[in-house]
Amino acid sequence: MSNETIFYVKKGRRYIPHSYYSNEMCDAFPKGYHLVSVYPGGSSRRFNIDPAYAPMIAAGRVAEDAISEAIRKATDLRPKTAPITPEQKEAWDNLVRVFGEDARYLEWPSAREACEAAVKAMSLEAEKLLANPTVRKAYEKFLFVAELTKEHNEQSKA
Repeated sequence: MSNETIFYVKKGRRYIPHSYYSNEMCDAFPKGYHLVSVYPGGSSRRFNIDPAYAPMIAAGRVAEDAISEAIRKATDLRPKTAPITPEQKEAWDNLVRVFGEDARYLEWPSAREACEAAVKAMSLEAEKLLANPTVRKAYEKFLFVAELTKEHNEQSKA
């Protein structure tokens, strides 16, 4: 049985069906290969991925937090307690005069956005590399050996 909700809109004196909501459809997947990651506090879905890239994309997704933290630390320009010199204040005020009040508050992408861009670039680069038949064959051998090793490690723990 479908748990479908119908939403209506009022046209004149009548209510007509406008849209439908279904829990089953929200959790449905279209045809293709997909990567689902579930983690404390949430989940993410990557649709229509090449199965050969799934381990790399999953590893990149897992590493996003560590990469974000590394980027954040690496992009710290100065200690927060560093005093501003009179010369620096004058230069800053001059910048504001030239560029307008918007220059008083600067912003840049978050470390998370930078990391997501890096993971996306990594995925695109992998696609380019795997277009080469020799590289693809080597990658398939890697996956095969990794799977054998995984099975061996699981048997050793038992």
